[in-house]
Amino acid sequence: MKPDRDALTRDITAGSVLGLVSVPDGLAAGLLAGLNPLAGLYGYLVGTLAGALSTSSVFMCVQATGAMAVVISDVPQVRGQPDSPAALATLGLLTGAIMLLAGVLRLGAMVRFVPNAVLAGFVNAVAINIVLGQLADFTGFASEHGNRVARLVDTLVHPGGWQLQVLATALVTLAVILVLERTRVGALALVVGVVLASALVAVLRLHDVRLVRDIADIPRALPGLQSPALSSVLDLLIPALALAFVGLVQGAAISQSVANPDGAYPDSSGDFRGQGIANLAAGLLRGMPVGGSMSGTALVRAAGARSRVANIVAAAVMAAVILVLAGVAGYIAMPSLAALLMLVGFRTLKPDQVRMVWQTGAAQATVMATTFALTLTIPLQYAVLAGVAISIVLFVVQQSNKVTVIRWTFREGSAYPVERPAPSVLPGGEVVVLAVYGSLFFASAQVVEAQLPRVEPRSAGAVVVLRLRGTEDLGSTFIQTMLRYSATLREAGCELVLAGVGGRVLDQLERTGALAELGPDNVFRATAQIGESLTSALERARALRS
Repeated sequence: MKPDRDALTRDITAGSVLGLVSVPDGLAAGLLAGLNPLAGLYGYLVGTLAGALSTSSVFMCVQATGAMAVVISDVPQVRGQPDSPAALATLGLLTGAIMLLAGVLRLGAMVRFVPNAVLAGFVNAVAINIVLGQLADFTGFASEHGNRVARLVDTLVHPGGWQLQVLATALVTLAVILVLERTRVGALALVVGVVLASALVAVLRLHDVRLVRDIADIPRALPGLQSPALSSVLDLLIPALALAFVGLVQGAAISQSVANPDGAYPDSSGDFRGQGIANLAAGLLRGMPVGGSMSGTALVRAAGARSRVANIVAAAVMAAVILVLAGVAGYIAMPSLAALLMLVGFRTLKPDQVRMVWQTGAAQATVMATTFALTLTIPLQYAVLAGVAISIVLFVVQQSNKVTVIRWTFREGSAYPVERPAPSVLPGGEVVVLAVYGSLFFASAQVVEAQLPRVEPRSAGAVVVLRLRGTEDLGSTFIQTMLRYSATLREAGCELVLAGVGGRVLDQLERTGALAELGPDNVFRATAQIGESLTSALERARALRS
């Protein structure tokens, strides 16, 4: 039973840390979105609890993210209007419905289009963003630049603007945490560091240090039900689609990079459904839309979480702060929270993952580096999308250039082919068997055509047998390539025979009229018996040659 008690202790500690940090963070998220700060706090509370109970990921923390807050800030219906609370509820419900539908349709499989190189760049850049996002509260210098990297440079070149009391509070927090982590109370180091440093601020009366209560007042009331504004559904549908996309992409990054305690990675579709349920609950309970939070997930894991109990505890802590400790929580020092989050950010970095992708090859390294740079400079959703797009383009280029045409020859008495380079010029009067290795699709058609033996007047009487076994889809571009080559062969008195043609490819040839042009007798369907179709094609080729 001791391991179970130890795990529960760690979950309670991790949940307490996350719950404590989430109170000011939630209020700040509401402010960033241009909403009543309570909408951010309630979104954190409801999203964390609902997400803990419904996602496939054990550790995923479902909270409002910075990218989602920016999207919300551009939605006029939810800001400063008499029916803004109802419109916000509608936005949350629509976002949740879209996410839930994506999970029910098992669209989580779509995350396979987000390669590891993109995730490596994204996850590590998010870790850097966590650190850079705390600079103002860590140093006391508030740069006016909008970009985090620009704010870093501005902060470093203006050390005179740093506030000593603020910096000292942050450094004391870090020192306490790092020292206590090496002792028996290591599991409580994060909480003790924040509490002790905040207590010192109060005792020493460090007036330059900003407190949680300086952001907003925390009311002693849990959220009540909020009815949606059905008349706003059409106006809010596009923003809801954007929010769902942002939340799901960020959640997918967590699903693919944060394993469950058993070592298996969670089901992305299950996480989609969980985020949808969390948004439905947040919309009904006056919270802003939420999604998988990389920073929240990183924080709860760094604090020692062992199960989903940690996120449930975090929600309970937030509720307790709202109901009981609203006044006390207001005295938490913002530099202490900044120090804690910066430590979490540094520990979220994955240098081994970066090293592995970098050593894989130039293409993967380029994708990772580009995604990393974009994530630091533009909104996260666009950075991931750009990384995926670049990866797809590089993949197409790589695959199209890897297609190779090889000639198969057969020794007398042997059923096994011998591979040789394809001849540059088609030899006259011979049966030439060609096998194509690689992915046959539109981008590779020109590469294959360039490797086919050139047809000259001396090639007369030759028959080319093109083996297509294993090809599931040709597409119109490749079919046109074969028709051109077939026409060129016939002009020189030669023929093209296809072997190992799959059912789908045969159907494509028939529907496009290519089968009639090639000649039905020159196309041999693949069978379960390896070599049977090729043997039939060779018999046909010999008959054509004679």
